[in-house]
Amino acid sequence: MCELRFVSQEPILKGWSGDSKFRVTDENGTRYLLRLSPLEQFESKRTEFSLMRQVDALGVPMCRPLRFGTCAEGVYSLQSWIEGQDAECVIPVLPASEQRRFGVEAGRILKRIHTLPAPAGQEDWASRFNRKIDRKIKLYADCPVKIKNSAAFIAAIDMNRHLLCDRPQVFQHGDYHIGNMMVDTAGQLVIIDFNRHDFGDPWEEFNRIVWCAQSSGPFAAGLVDGYFDGSVPLAFWRLLSLYIASNTLSSVPWAMPFGQAEIDTMLRQAEDVLRWYDNMKNPVPSWYLGESPA
Repeated sequence: MCELRFVSQEPILKGWSGDSKFRVTDENGTRYLLRLSPLEQFESKRTEFSLMRQVDALGVPMCRPLRFGTCAEGVYSLQSWIEGQDAECVIPVLPASEQRRFGVEAGRILKRIHTLPAPAGQEDWASRFNRKIDRKIKLYADCPVKIKNSAAFIAAIDMNRHLLCDRPQVFQHGDYHIGNMMVDTAGQLVIIDFNRHDFGDPWEEFNRIVWCAQSSGPFAAGLVDGYFDGSVPLAFWRLLSLYIASNTLSSVPWAMPFGQAEIDTMLRQAEDVLRWYDNMKNPVPSWYLGESPA
């Protein structure tokens, strides 16, 4: 274990991060989150820690970044420990009005995160993301497993590509959805896992909202309304349909190395997306219109 002094440590095994994670306790009984990464990731992890400090300075409720350095096991990041429960377990069983309230709060928090600008000299967003789309379409074309009516996703992409032009770029959490949130013991929503951070179009950050909608339609709708203060432009929905279509196509090739269970999860999600968007013919999803996402 790292040279930092702790009286106990417990591994945290859930999550997709490549970091090793532990709940550690110091001699005063204070708990922390300790993340360990390979030494060759020092520069990227230092950048991540610095960006987390900038987000923390905005007053975002999160695992606060406390200490960073190296130890025998590699690179460490010590963060505050959140006492609470996973949001995806707590929120869906609440009354619909409470689910929506948490969603509105998540949207307002995301708006605050997006006040951090991208560095100067970022590549034009349209060029960058069109290249990503082309790569994802090729990955899907080469994949032996196919989505039913995948042509609807291709059509949504082709119809809305022009909206990528002149989009602003900001700091992105990179994986913003209900699975990366907690509800602490005070009932406060807390954002976790910034390890997939990026810079890009703020509206692209909503591409993980499918996970929110599958857990709670009211939460997903509240997330959008909280971000836009209840006035959502149609251009947002059209561009989001492109982002979701692109992600859905690439989700199946992504799942292939993880086995049939993960492949089936992504195929079911693709079916959900097609149903919410009426085979991508309606840019506003049914869960936002108050219809059941199930």
